[in-house]
Amino acid sequence: MTILTTRKRKRTPATWLRGGGLWNLVFVAPMLVVFGVFSWSPIVQSFVMSFQKTNLITAHWVGLDNFVNVLSDPLLGTALINTLYFAVLALLFGFPLPILLAVLMSEVKRGKGVYSALAYLPVVIPPVIAVLLWKFFYDASPTGVFNTIISWAGIPPQPWIQNAMSAMPSLVLEATWAGAGGSIIIYLAALLSVPPELYDAAEVDGASIWRKIWHVTLPQLRGVIFIMLILQVIATSQVFLEPFLFTAGGPANATITVLLLIYRYAFQNSLGGNYGEATALSVMLALFLAALSFVYFKLTERWSNN
Repeated sequence: MTILTTRKRKRTPATWLRGGGLWNLVFVAPMLVVFGVFSWSPIVQSFVMSFQKTNLITAHWVGLDNFVNVLSDPLLGTALINTLYFAVLALLFGFPLPILLAVLMSEVKRGKGVYSALAYLPVVIPPVIAVLLWKFFYDASPTGVFNTIISWAGIPPQPWIQNAMSAMPSLVLEATWAGAGGSIIIYLAALLSVPPELYDAAEVDGASIWRKIWHVTLPQLRGVIFIMLILQVIATSQVFLEPFLFTAGGPANATITVLLLIYRYAFQNSLGGNYGEATALSVMLALFLAALSFVYFKLTERWSNN
């Protein structure tokens, strides 16, 4: 018996060149330059600006003053609570809904393409147009669209976004309608990878449709669900469009969020804007979301693999 041994050759610059490494670098270099200029350069500049007092023309270092000013702002606590409130409502109502709709649509035998197109239609509508349309629906007068609909059930007109108690749930309702379509398409695509024999075995065991969903569908979608969950947490933590266009943070700061507070620092606080404080809060938000994502993936790594 002949024992063949292969010795791993030491990689040197010469072998790297002979292996086509230079040409690989030439082809990758444009992408690295574009990515560095348009992605990493703004991140680095924002981090530097968070330690400066600047109007984007002149700048001087102030150290941690921007962070101290942001943390001492009484509006920060309100913005954090409102952002958390929005995220919790969006997760409670907006996260399970696409899963349920995707599962139900996958069971439909005819017209599945039509239902998919209708579900994705809100995503196609420009976000600003969608918000302005819903703002018209939320008219607080008795002749408003939603107030007219609920009046058929004998419910009196509601203030919707004009009231501090109902403003945030109203924003969550529109955001769920606008964003559910993309999640539904992702879940529908993931459902195609579920082996049909699992459903056949469940039917042989006499499982109902709800038991098949609980014991077959959801376990098979576990990895996709974990990814979609952290993406929705990040998205809801950065909500800006709805509170900005619907209520501008009102009424009585009931819908001001962290990103809307960043916008106020940069463009509404003073002449020239507090860009240093705005970037300081942006850096803190980015670090928090990065830490949250790291912890989340570490906690769910074993579950998603199993």
